Amino acid sequence: MENKELNKVLIILGPTASGKSEWAVKLASRFNGEIISADSRQVYRGLDIGTGKVPRGKYQELEKNRQEDEYCYKGIKHYLIDVVEPNKDFTVVDYKRLAEKAIKEILSRGKLPIVCGGTGLYIRALTENLSIPKVKIDLKLRQKLEAEMEKYGLERLAGKLKEIDPLSAQTVDLKNPRRVIRALEVIINSGKSFSSQQKRKKSKYEFLELGIKIPDQKLKENISKRVEKMFKQGLVEETKKIVQKYRKGIKALNTIGYKEVIDFLEGKISKEEAKEKIKMNTWHYAKRQMTWFKKDKKINWIDDFKSYSGLIDDFISR
Repeated sequence: MENKELNKVLIILGPTASGKSEWAVKLASRFNGEIISADSRQVYRGLDIGTGKVPRGKYQELEKNRQEDEYCYKGIKHYLIDVVEPNKDFTVVDYKRLAEKAIKEILSRGKLPIVCGGTGLYIRALTENLSIPKVKIDLKLRQKLEAEMEKYGLERLAGKLKEIDPLSAQTVDLKNPRRVIRALEVIINSGKSFSSQQKRKKSKYEFLELGIKIPDQKLKENISKRVEKMFKQGLVEETKKIVQKYRKGIKALNTIGYKEVIDFLEGKISKEEAKEKIKMNTWHYAKRQMTWFKKDKKINWIDDFKSYSGLIDDFISR
């Protein structure tokens, strides 16, 4: 089906391990679409197994008109995967800019852009057309805040954010160190509240947001199976390579899956303990994702895409 109005964008979201990627591919095949990842870790090259990237298709398996460096899976082109080295910073501003560029490119060919992922801030930046604060990174301040977090815990920084900018504290993920530190960095260096600098502008695109609803027990089972599969695929070896090439302190490795494996490699915990910690931390992360998404009343929560195909048909054709 052609995207007749050439301004429609489909969003597939939900917690980690809910099956978003496979559903996005099925919908892309049915509705003539291409996929834009909305995952804050899949942007990093080399972080493949631990971030659950779909496998990259071999060049000879792709269509003849595709470029060799394109990221394709099951014949569907994917954007915003493998765009930056793991020792580089990648911000919401970077994501929004590249995602909007991808949307424009996909629409120019009469296809349907399908944004798929679980990073709520990335999705919100697109759907609400947020104007993100352009305050430069302050490495000294970040190091100071990180040292404070190391000594007193993340709760102390979160409390500081609540005190100086209570409105932002309601929208920032207070369990995410990077988000809390960035919000404080912007406030301290600009002298303005973080929330006041996140302005919304009318978007030129129309979005349909579909959220995957999955029972807690089923999600826990999916997470457990995924973690076991990651270890069989070589998560330990992948982590070793990244640490050897860069260093263990890079922010990209402060990610569920990698940080627990690093603890295992350093002899702090056993492999089985690493697995169990990853499962537990992933479950907690999934719950935080759902807490974030439930605040968005525009999301249509579904447990069966077949019964909602008519909704997508209507959205694209109207």
